[in-house]
Amino acid sequence: MKRLLALLATFATALGLLAAFGTQASAASGCKVEYTVVSQWNGGFQGGVKITNLGSSVSGWTLRFAMPDAGQKVTQGWNATWSQSGSAVTAAGLDWNRTLATGGTADLGFQGTFTGANPKPTAFTLNGVACTGSVGQPDPDPTPTPDPTPDPGEDGTPVDVNGQLHVCGVNLCNQYNRPVQLRGMSTHGIQWFSECYNNASLDALANDWKSDLLRISMYVQEEGYETDPAGFTAKVNSLVDQAEARGMYALIDFHTLTPGDPNYNLERAKTFFASVAARNAGKKNVIYEITNEPNGVSWSGIKNYAEQVIPVVRGADPDAVVIVGTRGWSSLGVSDGSNESEIVNNPVNATNIMYAFHFYAASHKDNYRSTLSRAAARLPLFVTEFGTVSATGGGAMDAGSTNAWLDLLDQLKISYANWTYSDAPESSAAFKPGTCGGSDYSSGGVLNESGALLKNRISTPDNFPTS
Repeated sequence: MKRLLALLATFATALGLLAAFGTQASAASGCKVEYTVVSQWNGGFQGGVKITNLGSSVSGWTLRFAMPDAGQKVTQGWNATWSQSGSAVTAAGLDWNRTLATGGTADLGFQGTFTGANPKPTAFTLNGVACTGSVGQPDPDPTPTPDPTPDPGEDGTPVDVNGQLHVCGVNLCNQYNRPVQLRGMSTHGIQWFSECYNNASLDALANDWKSDLLRISMYVQEEGYETDPAGFTAKVNSLVDQAEARGMYALIDFHTLTPGDPNYNLERAKTFFASVAARNAGKKNVIYEITNEPNGVSWSGIKNYAEQVIPVVRGADPDAVVIVGTRGWSSLGVSDGSNESEIVNNPVNATNIMYAFHFYAASHKDNYRSTLSRAAARLPLFVTEFGTVSATGGGAMDAGSTNAWLDLLDQLKISYANWTYSDAPESSAAFKPGTCGGSDYSSGGVLNESGALLKNRISTPDNFPTS
């Protein structure tokens, strides 16, 4: 599955692109469309559209449908080139998804606004054929479509399939230069919960949970790195090796929280990242998160920190992805009353980087989701931490908001790590207290509500693209 998220261009430009696609399209002979409202808020919504080609293979497709209410407008979309004229909406396939074999599907999505009702779109057509869920008049002398070539990495680990990751446009991309989404779990502070990260727990994370990554949360203060730099560096490197042995990506988190200004730990960061980058430069599974949740500091202060630490990483490991925390506890500034525009207008002067976004589902809802959706069109984003509960790490799990968030991240193909893969005495923990140190990290008997929900989401197939 692949994604290109962009703000709508002018109608003239969009229609020109559609015309270009249309010249290569073949007729469809049957199709089905499944439409869902993924989430809805005051005056806005996110729609999902799944196309299934029931007829012969098409090379180049255009989907058209009608918005029944005059107030419904598409504002941005992904996985297609989108335009709207009056009530008529058009979405044309992109280079990587323009061919639909018999039985093939395309998953599209868009954000829109409405002023009155928000009824379901009608009159879906694919290349001019009504999508009624049945096969219509077949193409003359259709050519049978052979079964797709098996994915050479479909039985491999995430690292086997994707190799060295890099940033392309606003996406995290694999060795085939295709956008990918990693889904995984974050440790709690390794100074407190090291017993949660043993052979049994990491085997379960890789094999039962089918996690793509392990975020290694190394606190700098709070009994962390500053108390024993060499010891904590060794712990991080050991967990990197253990993730690598199981084919998972390792996200090294320099977990700064109190104090919130990362410049307080600038020299520690340079020392730490010089060491881990030199030691792990030959690995394909390492991602560097250079500051966790900046708070009480301006974007310019964070940018200044990043532009001093990133060259240290690059000096030893020039190819790895680096993630930069954002203002307001990595909320793109929303929690400080700002938004992503300060980053868009003054980005970090470095390449192959992404920006962190954090949320806690019971506390952060529609306005945070709207910001993320808007920012994802302009910035490469990685949700390096999120919780299913309140921002305190406690309280009741908000399953509705959590699923709305995860649906959105799936649609936008934004990678994520959940807080936390631990048995901490808080509702954000995946496990019930007393689980760590045992041998069971997967059964219903040891999982909290949050853990059960995340295991269910993470363990679904990744379908990483390889061509």
